[in-house]
This record gives sequence, structure tokens and C-alpha cells, in this order.
Amino acid sequence: MIRTALRRGMFASRPEALRDARALVESFSAAAGLDERACAKLTLVVEELFVNTVTHGHGGGADAPVWITLASAPGAVRLTYEDHAPPFNPFAEGAAMAPAEPAGETRVGGLGVHLTRTFTGDPDYAYLFGRNRLRLAMAV
Repeated sequence: MIRTALRRGMFASRPEALRDARALVESFSAAAGLDERACAKLTLVVEELFVNTVTHGHGGGADAPVWITLASAPGAVRLTYEDHAPPFNPFAEGAAMAPAEPAGETRVGGLGVHLTRTFTGDPDYAYLFGRNRLRLAMAV
């Protein structure tokens, strides 16, 4: 049974800040009583969103903040992810590549969006006050 837990963090949009974002997920997972598999999935989702912000949203890094909020709910974890990158809805039509490419062709990018879609549900995206805000739920 999942326990009530809430964790929030603000991080610079820099590669080295990913370590601190992971620590937030680990702290939340322990407080919520998530099993190893749920923690790994949640970590992967946060990593993919964060790396996309740094790499694509800020061209490799910036001091612009990323806000991550994790909250437990009955049977689920709720994730709110916000950044100051240019508007991008990873759940919009055509935002992710298909998981398999034709033989002999390799396309870089998009797999993280596909995994995020696979591991989460109930997506809510908005661009408000210069921020991307993505809210997701992950069943646990």
C-alpha cells in the first residue's frame, strides 16, 4: 500500500542537476513506500523529461529553473513537471517517434517521449506564464 508522501524540488536546467532530481525521486519513493520497479519507472520518466528540457529546450543547459512535484494518491503517483523552455507538449500528436524504425534506419530522439507515454497516463499539458506544465499520473 502506498503511503502519503509529497516532495518538491527546483533545479537548474543543467546536466549536473539531474543527480539532484534523481535524489528527489528516490526520497519520494522511499517515503511513499514504492517498490523498486515503480521507483525505476518514475526515475526514468523524470530523467527523460529533465534531459529533454536541458538538451532540446535549453540547448545543453541554462540557469532556467525546472520544478518537479511528486505526490502520492490512492494507487498512483502524481507528477507535475514545469520548465521555462520553449512550448512543447510531449503528448501532442506526432511528438514521439514509433518504438521501431524500419530495418537499417536509425532515428535519434523521441524514444523518451514514447517511454513516458507508456509508463504514465492522464496527461495534462499547458503553457502558462512562460512555463511548460505537464501533469501525469503513474499507476503503482
